[in-house]
Amino acid sequence: MFGFMNSGKSKPVKKGLKIIIVGCGKVGTTLVEQLSKEGHDIIIIDKNAKKVQEIANMYDIMGIVGNGASYSVQMDAGIEETDLIISVTESDELNLLCCTVAKQVGDCAAIARVRTPDYSKEAGYLREKLGLAMIINPELEAAREAARILFLPSALEVNSFAHGQAELIKFVIPEGNILDGIEIAELRAKIHTNILVCGVERDGEVYIPGGDFILQRGDVISVVASRKLAREFLSHIGFETKQVKNTMIIGGGKAAYYLAKNLLDVGIDVKIIENNKERCEELSVLLPKAIIINGDGTDQELLKEEGLSYVESFVPLTGIDEENILLTLHTRQVSKAKVITKINRINFKDVIAKLDLGSVIYPRYITSEAIIAYVRARRASLDSNIETLYHMFDHRVEAIEFRVYEESEITNIPLKDLALKKDLLLCFINRNGKIILPNGQDSIQVGDTVMVVTTHTGFNDLKDILA
Repeated sequence: MFGFMNSGKSKPVKKGLKIIIVGCGKVGTTLVEQLSKEGHDIIIIDKNAKKVQEIANMYDIMGIVGNGASYSVQMDAGIEETDLIISVTESDELNLLCCTVAKQVGDCAAIARVRTPDYSKEAGYLREKLGLAMIINPELEAAREAARILFLPSALEVNSFAHGQAELIKFVIPEGNILDGIEIAELRAKIHTNILVCGVERDGEVYIPGGDFILQRGDVISVVASRKLAREFLSHIGFETKQVKNTMIIGGGKAAYYLAKNLLDVGIDVKIIENNKERCEELSVLLPKAIIINGDGTDQELLKEEGLSYVESFVPLTGIDEENILLTLHTRQVSKAKVITKINRINFKDVIAKLDLGSVIYPRYITSEAIIAYVRARRASLDSNIETLYHMFDHRVEAIEFRVYEESEITNIPLKDLALKKDLLLCFINRNGKIILPNGQDSIQVGDTVMVVTTHTGFNDLKDILA
């Protein structure tokens, strides 16, 4: 068995932060939902009184109707005693202004959502000059996630850890596969690749498996390994590991631009179908190597004419979830293309889970995970900090990468001698760029990053793994 697990109890939760969230759209609502669960004191600000009232009542938090960039509104919200302001309105400029005002008035950290490509190119400059903790771009992050999947199309999800040195890959075990009926403890002997199975979903239940867990066809499993070994493992068990040669994107918005640029940079051919003629002209200038078609991406005849039946990958990025879902289902019927479905809202999640949508990406969750990782890091002690956070299996499992800054009660001790919480797996230790899948003799050292997968939620600090 690779990785390390043990058993134990929970510890008391640390005191929450005071957080102001400006903007009650999809991302703002998701942040309220996630951060209120983690015990933070939240105040929301939005110009829409109905939205403010709905969210304030639903999550039992304080709401203020007004302009979040207004000095008086921020004072009413208690900016002077606030730890963090997060501005996620629809306007990049308003978000930057909210954070700038807050930094002048209060001694708080500030996070702004900025989506326009012009500003995104200058994100580092803006962050430094305005003193922001983070600039987050949901469309860019969604495009990066989609690109990672298209680079390894046999996977449902590909998440990156240790600055790209390690990957967490999710896929379904097909019928007749070598993994069907294999006990996890036998994996290394039979597969000859150093990988770790860190999560399994079967019949709606999620498991963090021990060595005696037997894999079955139809299981949705997540494995972690170094980037090179992850591909070797998938190839060994019969999966295609080459990136796609071409893709068709429906919709020419910001996410489509970011994804197309990412793919063209590595030699993948891109065709974009966009309804708005002016936007097509803009994209032709921005993406000279892409083929830009002005037309209705939901027109079946047009899709057929443009080669949907033989394209290698298909990504609907319209602003309407229902259109994206129907386009994916249609593509499944007429093509063998790898499909990625972008979903912004999450109503009818149970229904969506039962549809054959291929890989599904939720930009609002990608955004909220980056922000929650930062918020948890603010609550942590000085000896460790959160580097990366991903939610797995519909938010029932968390994968967290911690960096170890100082010695503590968990460093320099063999893992077998640590009393760890139940339902928790230490997946890898990244030591100077080398990925170690640990056994009981290994120990955590200062300077390492350590990845943990657990069904517990709200870990702020690596010491939270202890019983």
